[in-house]
Amino acid sequence: MSAARPGKPRPFRLRAVLFDFDGTLTHPGALDFAAIKREVGCPPDQFVLEWILSLEDGRRRAAATLALERFEIAAAQASAPNEGAEDLVPWLREQGLRIGVLTRNGRSAVDRALQRFTALSPADFDVIVTRDDAHLAPKPAPDGVLHAAATMGVEPHETLVVGDYLLDAQAGRAAGAVTAHLVNRGVRDHGEPADSRTEDCDFVVGRLAELRDVVRLGLPLPQGKLPNDLLAGFLAGAAGDDPALLVPPGVGEDAAAIDLGGSDVLVAHGDPITLGGDDLGESAVLVNVNDLAAAGADPRWLIATVLLPPASTPSQALAVLDGLAAAAARSGVTLAGGHTEVTDVVTRPVVSLTALGTVDRAGLKDKRSARRGDRVLLTKQLAMEGAALLAEELEERLRALGMGADELAACRALQERVSILPEARVAREFAGVRAMHDVTEGGLATALRELSAATGRGLTVHRDLVPISPETARVCRLLDADPLGLIASGSLLVCCDPAQAPSLLAALDEAGIPATDIGELTEEDAGVTALERGEPAPWPAFDTDEAARLLSGRGRPRGGRKPDGEDGPAD
Repeated sequence: MSAARPGKPRPFRLRAVLFDFDGTLTHPGALDFAAIKREVGCPPDQFVLEWILSLEDGRRRAAATLALERFEIAAAQASAPNEGAEDLVPWLREQGLRIGVLTRNGRSAVDRALQRFTALSPADFDVIVTRDDAHLAPKPAPDGVLHAAATMGVEPHETLVVGDYLLDAQAGRAAGAVTAHLVNRGVRDHGEPADSRTEDCDFVVGRLAELRDVVRLGLPLPQGKLPNDLLAGFLAGAAGDDPALLVPPGVGEDAAAIDLGGSDVLVAHGDPITLGGDDLGESAVLVNVNDLAAAGADPRWLIATVLLPPASTPSQALAVLDGLAAAAARSGVTLAGGHTEVTDVVTRPVVSLTALGTVDRAGLKDKRSARRGDRVLLTKQLAMEGAALLAEELEERLRALGMGADELAACRALQERVSILPEARVAREFAGVRAMHDVTEGGLATALRELSAATGRGLTVHRDLVPISPETARVCRLLDADPLGLIASGSLLVCCDPAQAPSLLAALDEAGIPATDIGELTEEDAGVTALERGEPAPWPAFDTDEAARLLSGRGRPRGGRKPDGEDGPAD
């Protein structure tokens, strides 16, 4: 994130943004405060507006006010939009935010300056508060912020106050708003008492464009995984410096590896089930042991946390626990303990497991060891878990769309192929296999980005080679979903030395596990690049897994898109 923070800000949610005007929405430097002070006789170390208002001689105060207005109008006629202003305001509107202006200028100067804008006018703002609103004390008093928030129908704490001077932050903070100080690429002379302190600000940004990062922190997250960039920023300092932690947390790293001394490594992973259908125990066990297997480990123990909603009956609770125990037994792991609770925090049962396993240190698959040129293999077909889940949860809708009983049964049967333990056990025996990653929530589109982040390498995927099961394709066509963004446990991504890739494919085939070479690793930090029949093609991104979107009843997602970049005091 490009926005610097003087301190750790409080949690917040935004519904409005309130801008200062001169030097914030307009290019800085239009008003010559030194010249204004000389003309009206204001001492250099005082704020001109406060000095004028303090004059007891009414004629002198009126003359000074007229002089100030004359300078403001002249500056407005020569002003220009600040860099990024005309792009930022419409973007904020797209996020559903209210937009306002709070300035120490007069209204006529604001209107005149906005005539210099190409894409913005007074109509683009929900409220414009100026010096002409004489019943309101000027900044740094909080009156203008409180009035603007009330006019926009939001609470002050739901408002971001943005300005290029200390007075803006002081007014916002006094009102209880979130505050951002705009540096405009460096400290500049306002012609007023200099003060570059930012301790009153929650955020400091160099340019208006950086406000998008600040605003994003106050917008509701989409359903699903925390976005990778937010998670990466947190994880960068979360691991500490324990030398026993062989694989620290990171985007795309699904399991921690801990050195126990000697040749043994403990591998651990934890995951709740939120898209598991009716058989929560089976889904929870498979998702968690799959991640251990992808690290090359043998899954051995499970610790379970089971949260049940109010009004759950004992028989319902025991059914969840029995299913969990049976699934653990089928996977050859021991249910070693955990916690159960009935709580109004959840509206349906939630099963969260911590899975533990062991591996010889030499057999640990650390994604950071992957190399440029490694082939990327995908086992089975996409997206078996998603097709099974949607067939179970949306059966009536799919029947109404023309899906027959046999087709629905075939989809549900795909749940039996969600384990990746068999292919992981085959792949880990190959010295050329350097990394493995199972495809889960967010589908292959998300999994390849996670793999790229974890290996630190670019990845080229051949879209036309990606195998999609007929059942998945049928379900996705009927429901207008993209199989690349559909939860897909049961498929494993394997990064393998190109010299051993053919042998690995043959070994998997012999074990009855189909696999496809879909791409290769490239240079460092290059992200995901897609090709379609040898030509550049978009690679989609999904804010929310397609199954979660469909089950929540939402329309077409914001995901499924090509990501961006892939591949002063008078105010």
